[in-house]
Formats: sequence, C-alpha cells, structure tokens
Amino acid sequence: MLKSLTRSLSFRLLIIFLALAASFVYFSISAVRWVYDTDDLRDLVSGHLSLHIDYVLDDIGEPPRIARAIEITRRVPVDIRISGPQIDWASDPNFPSESELQFNARGALSSDAVSFLNALPNADFATWNEHTFLRLRRGDHAIIVASPKIAETVTNRQAMPIIVGVGLSLVLLAYLAVRWLFRPVSAIQRGAARIGQGRFNERITRVRADQLGDLAEDINKMAAEVQGMLDAKRQLLLGISHELRTPLSRLRLAIEILDDVDDALVDADGMRGDINEMDTVITSLLEAEHLNSRHAALHLAPSDPRKMIDGLINDFFTRARHRIQTEFRGRERSINVDETRVSLMIKNLVSNALRYSTEDDGPVKIIVELREADMVLRVEDFGPGIPETQRDRIGEPFFRGDPSRTRATGGSGLGLYLATLVAQAHGGALTLDENYHQGAAFEVCIPG
Repeated sequence: MLKSLTRSLSFRLLIIFLALAASFVYFSISAVRWVYDTDDLRDLVSGHLSLHIDYVLDDIGEPPRIARAIEITRRVPVDIRISGPQIDWASDPNFPSESELQFNARGALSSDAVSFLNALPNADFATWNEHTFLRLRRGDHAIIVASPKIAETVTNRQAMPIIVGVGLSLVLLAYLAVRWLFRPVSAIQRGAARIGQGRFNERITRVRADQLGDLAEDINKMAAEVQGMLDAKRQLLLGISHELRTPLSRLRLAIEILDDVDDALVDADGMRGDINEMDTVITSLLEAEHLNSRHAALHLAPSDPRKMIDGLINDFFTRARHRIQTEFRGRERSINVDETRVSLMIKNLVSNALRYSTEDDGPVKIIVELREADMVLRVEDFGPGIPETQRDRIGEPFFRGDPSRTRATGGSGLGLYLATLVAQAHGGALTLDENYHQGAAFEVCIPG
C-alpha cells in the first residue's frame, strides 16, 4: 500500500501542496508578527489607548459620577463597574466582581511572542466569558470597563483556524484540479501496457486535446508502425522460407531419380541427410525467430501432460521407445499451454538426451510433476554430462557441446536454444541441474 502511494504522482503532488500550504501559513504568521512586533507600533497603540483612558477618567470625574458612567454606556457599547469607598455600582447586574477577574498589565492585547501594547500606568486587563475588561484607577476607586456589553453573546473568532481551513480547502481544490489534469495518465498507462504485450491493434482512446492527448496519439502511431514492421518481417521470413525450401524440394526429387545410379558414384543417402538437416535448420530458425520476442503469439489451451508426452513418444521416438521412461507425479490435471510448442521443447530435450547417451548408459527419464500452479518437467540421461566450462553457453544458438560433431551425432545447435525460447515464452525457464552428476538433467518450470 505504502509503496503504491509513493509511486503515485497524485499522492506526491498532494504532499507537495500540503508542504507548500504549511510553509505559507507559517511564514505568513511569522511575517505578520515580525512586522507588528516593533517599538513604534507599541508606542502608537499605547499612546492612543492612554489618551482614551484619560478621556474616560476625566468624564467620570473624581469621585466617580454614576450619571456620567450611565451616559457613557448609552453612547458606547460597553458596561462599567465602579467600586471603592462607599460605592459598588455596575451598569449590568451580571457584571462580575473585581475579585472574579484576573488582571495583568497587558492582557488580551498581547502575548509573550508579540506585544502590541506597552504597559500603561494605572491600567490592567482581564478576560472573562469572551469579554475584555479594562481596570482603571482614580484615587481609591476602581473603574472597570467591559467590552462588549455583558448581555451580549460573544462569538470567538480566531484567525488561525480560518487561515488553516482556507489553506487546506485551497490545497484540496488544487489537488482535485491536478488529479483531473493527470487523469489520462492512467488510460495511457493501461494502453501502453496492452501494446507492450504485443496487442498492436489496441489504441488509446478518450484522451483530452492537450499534451497528454498528443502523447497518447504518438503512442498509437508508434504501435501502428511497430505492427507494420512486424508484419513486414513476418512476410520476409515467409518469403525466405519459401525461396529456400523450393530448391530443397527440387533436390529431393533429383535424389529420388538418382536412386538407381551406382552408390559408388552418388552418395544419395548422404545428400538426403544433408537436405533433411538444412530443412530442419530452416524450420528451427523460423520458429526461433518467432519465439525470440516478447510478443510471440502462443495458442494456449488446456492440455493433458500424460497424453501429450505419450503422443510425442509415439510420433517421434517409436524406435527408441524402449530407451525412454516416463514418470508422473502429483494430482493429474490439465495445464494451460501451447501444446505444439511445448511438445517441440520436450522433443528437443529428449533428442539431445538420446543423442549424447547410449543404450548401455541407461534410459532417458521424463519426469513430470504437476503442482498447484505450475508444471515441472525434467529430462535426465546417463551420458557423459556437460563440462562446467560449457554450462554458461547452454541455450545459445548454434552452440554444440561436441566440437567434432558429425551427422552421426546429429543436431544443429538449435535444440536447446528453441527449448529455452519455448520455456520463456510461457513465462518459465529452462535450467541445468548442476547437482546431478550421473549425466545431464534439464528442468523446466512452466506456469499453468
């Protein structure tokens, strides 16, 4: 889950937007505090407030006159409480007593981080129930001014939640907008994956008319061009195959005519063997060229491994049937493979085992193990084995383990190469069991 999120462009953009929003809020608040945290501003605010305090004190007088205090509460949305010797009056009966309030020199107009107000003589501040209180002293009397009026319900409006909320909302809108912009990326990715699997007739559709749409169109054009190139290649291979096999057919016909000629003058059997070998090489090269591509088209269908191998032995190894032993392990079931090509792979492995071992060495074993999700095929022989110096080259085209090979040993160096390609085309692999020392043992694991 985390790995898929870290690979998501939308998730990365969301993280970037959140980081930018947090940075913006932090630096904005820091900038405001830095701008307002100056002595000039504090002196200005303190001077104006001190002037208004003097106006209020002069208006109420000494000793305080309740009538003037009532007049002030009518003109200004404040409540006043006057306490002192022989007087304790409040403009609102719910006005808290002086003992209920905790006053300090600066109060709600400042904080430890930023002070917008210098300390004022004879003035203290307090807060209670979202109201702000200013206590003034004139002689033995205390005049407490509450703003707004005590009867009013105060809604606490804090700037920080608003800033954070607006910032997050903008980030969310930006994320949704960018997600909409990048929505075609998923369609392009799926289309490119289908084309990469060899389905070149697939096209990416429903993409907007922008740069992503241009990218999708370029991918569609590339798929069409690749399909054309592969079609041309296929036609070329078919043409080469036809041009090579036509003279081979003529040579076969000529050899049949020469059967009545003296064997001392014409080696008809040798010529026939050469022609058959050339035909095998051509067929193997065409098949290898077709399989040596991730786009090789396999004709997958359910197949019975036992019937497939028994049919293969009866068709190609009738004379050597007594030299081949088969063993099947696991619960019998069908596997989803290209039976023609898997049969070719097994045929090549068994042919190699029979070629490089004798009847006196022992039988060639075909072991099939059917597991839950795959099939393991193993072909063992009791021949001389493969030298360690040559094991790294197994599966290379035209590589022959026996440099002095003649027609008697047979082979063109393409058998294991084709077997390797068939295994890879099915999503499996062909390996040599290096722990088997009684000869050579090849093992193929095919999903299915």
